[in-house]
Amino acid sequence: MSDGTVTLPWLVIRQDGNGNRYSVGRYATRAEAQKIVDSLDDRGHKQLYWVERIGQGGARRGERSGM
Repeated sequence: MSDGTVTLPWLVIRQDGNGNRYSVGRYATRAEAQKIVDSLDDRGHKQLYWVERIGQGGARRGERSGM
C-alpha cells in the first residue's frame, strides 16, 4: 500500500426480518469483522449478521455467520 491508502476488504452485513440488507461497517481483517458480528449477535435481536469479503473487482464473497 505505497499510496498511503488503507484497504478494508471485510464487510459486516445485516439482514432484517424483511430481507433488507445493510452494510454495518468495513474492516481490515476478517477477525475484526467477525468480532463485530459476534457482539451484535449477542444482543438478542432478530437480525442476521455475517461477514463478506470484497474481491479484487469489488465483488462480494459471502461468509455467513450467526442465526
